[in-house]
Amino acid sequence: MGGEATDGIRRIGMVVGLRDEAEAAYRRLHADDEPGVRDLLARHHIRNFSIFVQRLPDGRLYEFAYYEYVGSDLEADLAALGAEPRNRAWLAACDPMQRPLPGADSWTVMERIYFQP
Repeated sequence: MGGEATDGIRRIGMVVGLRDEAEAAYRRLHADDEPGVRDLLARHHIRNFSIFVQRLPDGRLYEFAYYEYVGSDLEADLAALGAEPRNRAWLAACDPMQRPLPGADSWTVMERIYFQP
């Protein structure tokens, strides 16, 4: 998975489409006062998780997500996070609101090409 560590932190960027009809509900789920699964992310060594949304010239909405992984085994932590019942319920609510890129079934991890420490 992307985001090679230069300082013990793996920086991950991802992209996915967002369905127009789901935008308002998606924004409500991710509002600052909505706890969501923030505690689960922290438990599995994920911090500074941010999601941005933008309508691109193709007329579609896209989300860009960024997070930092500070653990020692990203794949194991992602698997453990994926097994958390509350995270599974969260994804069951959020995934139908998204539109994966062609050939993907969820978020697409982006290649990091630059980092300014």
